[in-house]
Amino acid sequence: MISAEARKKIAALLGPRGFLDRPEDLKLYEYDAGVDKAMPDMVVFPRSTEDVAGIVRVAREYRVPLVARGAGTGLSGGSIPREGGIVVCFSRMNRILDIDLAGERALVEAGVVNLDITLAVQGERFFFAPDPSSQRASTIGGNVAENAGGPHTLAYGVTSNHVLGLEAVLADGTVVEVGGEESDLPGYDLTGFLTGSEGTLAFITKSVVRLMRQPEAVKTALAIYDSTEDAGETVTEITARGITPVAVEMLDGLMLRMVEEATHAGYPMDAAAVLLVELEGLREGVEEQVEQVREACMACHAREFRLARTAEERELLWKGRKNAFGAIGRVSPTYYVQDGVVPRTHIASTLRFIRGVGEKYGLNISNIFHAGDGNLHPILPFDPRKPGELEKARRAGEEILEHCIEVGGTITGEHGVGMEKIDLMEKLFSADSLEAMRRFKLLFDPERLLNPGKVVPMGRGCVESRISPHVC
Repeated sequence: MISAEARKKIAALLGPRGFLDRPEDLKLYEYDAGVDKAMPDMVVFPRSTEDVAGIVRVAREYRVPLVARGAGTGLSGGSIPREGGIVVCFSRMNRILDIDLAGERALVEAGVVNLDITLAVQGERFFFAPDPSSQRASTIGGNVAENAGGPHTLAYGVTSNHVLGLEAVLADGTVVEVGGEESDLPGYDLTGFLTGSEGTLAFITKSVVRLMRQPEAVKTALAIYDSTEDAGETVTEITARGITPVAVEMLDGLMLRMVEEATHAGYPMDAAAVLLVELEGLREGVEEQVEQVREACMACHAREFRLARTAEERELLWKGRKNAFGAIGRVSPTYYVQDGVVPRTHIASTLRFIRGVGEKYGLNISNIFHAGDGNLHPILPFDPRKPGELEKARRAGEEILEHCIEVGGTITGEHGVGMEKIDLMEKLFSADSLEAMRRFKLLFDPERLLNPGKVVPMGRGCVESRISPHVC
């Protein structure tokens, strides 16, 4: 609980319209796009870095946990107030502060929506490369915190590859700037260190992001298969031929039928799987690579290879992919999304393993994922009204992630660890590695008030803390 004195100071700092504390309002902030829930004691809406620093100082004075929140599109419980306390919502810090096309960069606040950066510069033939499926809603602060990816990660990398500098508020209210407008600055790479830290080390308030020039040519193809294994083998074949598309997305038959019924994007209803492959670059090079990709697909038994003939056809194919999670709601009102990574050579065998897990637990698991970098997103439907259904989906999801570890992969490619996968960290990292992570956490946040109970299991030997016993 937050004391009356702390509430009074927050109200004085932000004004009467700068916070929420009624139970009916707080319930809107007890969940994200995942399956976990926890009620905050207060939700605050800073409008500036100074506001954020003031909030952090009050929270530190009264030992109140703090959790950062962007648009609430996260899928690992990263913005869930596991220990109650204050949720700091960045939705009002939503300004693009500067655009420098000559320097190919922009300065944005944490609450700026991902897609809005591209919309602001596309008239000059620039774009912001990281494109998570939630890019129409998710914000840059959350993208940086989770080190978000997206379909075009294969060629362009994840968010960390496009962040040059950060402004952040530390756990004591100190405001720092790390990195900057130029790359390869001397000193420790604190920009890289804070990116992907999921709000456990500092609160990101501003980001200097890299802008890229639009390519001369773009070609998008759809390869259609009667076997998911053949589709998975194609990804390995494309890589073996030295081809690097900007995106290779895979949808299995169950998923593509849900997507087609919802979006009418042109996916074949009778296929076992499809690959959505995109190539970019100089026109001559792209034309040559299209034929190379076609040959790789046909060598792996694709029954058809379609090339989008117009920009409208291309946009429609991507509309189907980007709206996939919404399409699932037509079939199952609730579902559990997993996020694991395997080496590309293990995609086909992992799909077989996932099918076996579905049969074991009686779940119709569908798959949609960034096949180019082995980032899998199994979708596990469940009915929350039936006792034990959520727990069954969780067990199935954990088995899939454990398999990812066993074949040399990892437990998240872009959704983050959050509270969902914190117990699996001990299966992925050695005790010494986890201890090093704990030391960094305590160095930045000695009182453990920033997003407690996330990312790193603090261990049984830690000093007394307000974090739940099963975490510390």
